[in-house]
Amino acid sequence: MPDQLAYAILTPHALTRSRTGGIIARLIARTGLDLVAARMFAPGAELVREYADSIVSEEDPQQKRVQEWLRDYVLERFAPSPSGRRQRVMMLLFRGPDAVRKVREVVGGFDPDRIGGQSIRDTYGDLVLDADGRLRCFEPAVYAAPNVAEAETKLKLWARHSDADGGVLENVVAYAADEQPERTLVLLKPDNFRFASGRPGNMIDFFSRTGLFIVGIKLHRMSVSQALEFYGPVREILRTKLRGVVATQAKAALEEAFGFPIPADVEEQLGELLCPAFGENQFENIVEFMSGRRPSQCPEDERDQPGTEKCIALVYEGINAVAKIRDVLGPTDPTKAPPGSIRREFGSNVMVNAAHASDSPENAQREMKIVNVGENQLRRVVETYYGKL
Repeated sequence: MPDQLAYAILTPHALTRSRTGGIIARLIARTGLDLVAARMFAPGAELVREYADSIVSEEDPQQKRVQEWLRDYVLERFAPSPSGRRQRVMMLLFRGPDAVRKVREVVGGFDPDRIGGQSIRDTYGDLVLDADGRLRCFEPAVYAAPNVAEAETKLKLWARHSDADGGVLENVVAYAADEQPERTLVLLKPDNFRFASGRPGNMIDFFSRTGLFIVGIKLHRMSVSQALEFYGPVREILRTKLRGVVATQAKAALEEAFGFPIPADVEEQLGELLCPAFGENQFENIVEFMSGRRPSQCPEDERDQPGTEKCIALVYEGINAVAKIRDVLGPTDPTKAPPGSIRREFGSNVMVNAAHASDSPENAQREMKIVNVGENQLRRVVETYYGKL
């Protein structure tokens, strides 16, 4: 069966109530599909109207009144507020065999006559009717296409608006006059994408306890050039600051190999001699882990090509964003991270440690520029699959 493109749209309420991680975990783990793009939207009135107009369909197996509730929800909750502030919406694109059906089944539908707990909507959505069958409470949590044809129509619609209404969002969160929000970058590293699992979503769920807001998301394949620039500040540290570690390891190895003790002055010389080479090798390991290629084995004219390893880049916004994210993440070494931190739960070692987070607002700006979180990857994927819009 040929691959299909499918989408899932997380509602403003799902994002505000920090249900994002749980929803993403289920979409990835239960569909087994390849996540190929992600983008934040702040829909304008035109996109809201066009999308709402497309929701009620004879081809949708849900009851017509449910489709009408879904349409009315978009008109009310996706639209800018009376003050003009736009709402946050997240779109995820999945690719694989029978993708549309798989996503729709995991998302689930609404049946006023059935109560279950299997789907995303069963868990994170709400449908409450009064005794007379009138709608009292409705929260769909996620939107997904009912069939292949409608997936194409709606993906093309959102892609057409993705430049104007999507990217790293601005002015979508209200703050008090004396509050100074920060932005910080999080990278969910390649070790979370070796196979389809709930790890990426579960980690996002950990970050949700900060109370911060996701204003940018991108599926990213880091090039060798980007990895060299991104991790450039640690290169010299690795080459110069690990003399003691290198000296100790070299001393132990040589004593075992030659059978005599290494004097202290020789041990110090070993550190001076070997540390630059050791540090450079460690740096190459980091670049290879993030991009899939070692710089020394990658021709110059191929360094700007997207890497083979997958990350999710997230931009979080809020008060003291940098410190809050790093507190939940934990220290670089997972063995030293406290219980309940991401690196303690998901990390393996100093390099394979689940996620990266910026250590200052200034570095966050530098790193976001390198990763280019606002790049319209979603439109490129849609156009590659369907042709020019």
